[in-house]
Amino acid sequence: MASSSSFSTCTLNRGSFATKAINFNKVFKCNFSSLPNRLPVSAKLSADFTCSRLLTSEKSLKLDQSQRLSRNGMQCCALEVEDVPTFLVGKKFQLDDVIEAQQFDRDILNAIFEVAREMENIEKKSPGSQILKGYLMATLFYEPSTRTRLSFESAMKRLGGEVLTTENAREFSSAAKGETLEDTIRTIEGYSDIIVMRHFESGAARRAAATAGIPIINAGDGPGQHPTQALLDVYTIEREIGKLDGIRVGLVGDLANGRTVRSLAYLLAKYQDVKIYFVSPDVVKMKDDIKDYLTSMGVEWEESADLMEVASKCDVVYQTRIQRERFGERIDLYEEARGKYIVDKEVLKVMQKHAVVMHPLPRLDEITVDVDADPRAAYFRQAKNGLYIRMALLKLLLVGW
Repeated sequence: MASSSSFSTCTLNRGSFATKAINFNKVFKCNFSSLPNRLPVSAKLSADFTCSRLLTSEKSLKLDQSQRLSRNGMQCCALEVEDVPTFLVGKKFQLDDVIEAQQFDRDILNAIFEVAREMENIEKKSPGSQILKGYLMATLFYEPSTRTRLSFESAMKRLGGEVLTTENAREFSSAAKGETLEDTIRTIEGYSDIIVMRHFESGAARRAAATAGIPIINAGDGPGQHPTQALLDVYTIEREIGKLDGIRVGLVGDLANGRTVRSLAYLLAKYQDVKIYFVSPDVVKMKDDIKDYLTSMGVEWEESADLMEVASKCDVVYQTRIQRERFGERIDLYEEARGKYIVDKEVLKVMQKHAVVMHPLPRLDEITVDVDADPRAAYFRQAKNGLYIRMALLKLLLVGW
């Protein structure tokens, strides 16, 4: 084939062929007899196809089913040719930053999960444990964190990298002197190769990414999003339930202020035949933007006040704490919401045998301690999975696939 593009391998059957990668120029000619191990596209073609001229666009190529092309007396019909994402070893990661859950599609999610599974097998002093040697990660946290900050720092060190850390940047950094976020980011990027940031303002991570010349990972921006938590949540669901299509998920607790449930809802919308139940006190109901998004994506959702009924139907009960820090001086509203929905042994009794209880942690009293001993309590396994997902993201953003 006369083309300057680089290609991955593909398999050829009589009616179709597929491949893992695509990187081609505007127009190319092909001889079907030489297609194996060459064409970087996924397509369905008429049987006995021997030659064709395919016209491409930047993102995809589609030819009308009725369009017929002829060359050297041979006639053929091309039905459809589309790009397939490139996940080849050594290739650049598709994303420059991790800011929100909407950045990911199913192909990228599946590929990230494959890398995360590889991370589970990395042991101390193994070759894989040095892949980020020489890289520096800065953790810039304007809000308190235990699991997210420590798991990112552990992930970086387990891959051979080093860490610069600020645990309470809101109080113990130049932000206390009035320095803008943009100036802080411009300064810190001079010291590090990647920045992991948690901020109290929704949209702060996007501002940081617009400023920085190095990757930014959003570790939570106020009541906005927490995309790496959503990634580890979906990864955990797949590991625990064995599938992501056709599942029923109950999101419980503070759905108005919970950035974890917002990001999780965005990711669950990528999968087929998913139903989401919202169970929350009236003062912290899920916001309309998430409901509208799910509706636009064809995802069925339902609000319910009955935790027991929802728990009996779901594969996943995702509990969250009522976040006192989001109520300001309205302590009366916090007290109204707190303690209304609690996962205890009575809830476990109505849950299905295969179902699991998840929680982004920390918990207060919304899951009773006696639930911990039940094998369906997945929240500490969920937290451990965060290490592998974050190892995968650091590896991908810094050195690629």
